[in-house]
Amino acid sequence: MSEVVIKAENISKYYKLGQINTGYFFRDLQEWISRKKKEVPAADSGQDGFWALKDIDFEIKQGDRIGLIGKNGAGKSTLLKIISEITAPTTGSVKIKGRVASLLEVGTGFHQEMTGRENIYMNGAILGMSRKEITDKLDEIIEFSGIEQHIDTPVKRYSSGMYVRLAFAVAAHLESEILIADEVLAVGDASFQKKALEKMGDLSSKEGRTVLFVSHNMSAVKGICNKGILLDKGRITHTGEMQEVINAYFDNPFMKDEFDLKEKINELPDDPSFRFHHISVTQNGKEVNRFVGNASPIDIRLEYELLTTESGFRVYYDICDSGGELLCRSFNDEQGEGMSKVLPGRYVSKTSIPANFLGPTDYILVIRSTIFNVRSCTGDGIKIPLSVVQDGIYNQAYPNDTFRGKLGVVMKWENHKI
Repeated sequence: MSEVVIKAENISKYYKLGQINTGYFFRDLQEWISRKKKEVPAADSGQDGFWALKDIDFEIKQGDRIGLIGKNGAGKSTLLKIISEITAPTTGSVKIKGRVASLLEVGTGFHQEMTGRENIYMNGAILGMSRKEITDKLDEIIEFSGIEQHIDTPVKRYSSGMYVRLAFAVAAHLESEILIADEVLAVGDASFQKKALEKMGDLSSKEGRTVLFVSHNMSAVKGICNKGILLDKGRITHTGEMQEVINAYFDNPFMKDEFDLKEKINELPDDPSFRFHHISVTQNGKEVNRFVGNASPIDIRLEYELLTTESGFRVYYDICDSGGELLCRSFNDEQGEGMSKVLPGRYVSKTSIPANFLGPTDYILVIRSTIFNVRSCTGDGIKIPLSVVQDGIYNQAYPNDTFRGKLGVVMKWENHKI
């Protein structure tokens, strides 16, 4: 049976609003005494503050790879800071067995005036390593970071990408039993993110280290972590196998960004010829609200009205990347049938984005209508954000390879010996 290396008991964290260093010495002393007595400070009534975490209990065993997920503001970073002993809980306690390497913010623990090499030694010393132990790992750390030319430059001159490269290399290679990483890896470029994620997977699967990983990239979380914890408004709502926790994240309406298609339709500019009456975007019979998988088709149903006879009328959708660049476009008359006259009346057009067409990344689905060579009937259109989670296949060179390109289409090939 694996040994428990992190045990959280009744952790709660209260913050006062609108103040910095809110308690002064008296307030800090009051909170410390309250924790010792297992009491909540009397002033923490919720009138002038909020609970970032409330009644958190869990155990993590040696070698577990834990994905901590939840919407922004759910309390993930606060929990990591408490586990890393950067922040003290208002109530409760965390018991840790083993050395912890934390990567919570770019350059956490770095001294600005010291060089990269000097910061490696300082971080190792903080972790309780001897100088010889650090020296034995030094070349490996520098090589992994990829900033050999700048290793003897003060880190205050580093870019954010160089910072995170060195910070991750130090945290991943020094002899700690527990590695904690926040979304900070998003700062690095794509190639380094891939290398860092592979390293985190190896740390646990090959070296037996415990990993606690926070990310909004569900594909990365699923690829690294075997178990998950879901936070919502400072409370744990689900624990278990990683895929089960991801499913709970998507099924929980409180975890989804609010997006009212009816409201978006009402915000469209007035057009003398055209009206959208209803738009639905569904997957497996459920309304899509940002998060979708790539294993099933995404069904689009457009109900609209044409008020005048028009030639070249079309409804269509665009799929754009997260920066707004057009990736593909599909009209309701892919063979040009809409170039004929369309009479007044109400219509329904239905289509689907195929399964395994999108990759595990972010897109923007834009619903539009137009009268060819005359005008757009919907201005900039209705923009629906889509965050795709891998639950099917996508274009990759080998299992667990990172996403290649901007669309996840898997082409059919035939191979034979001649």
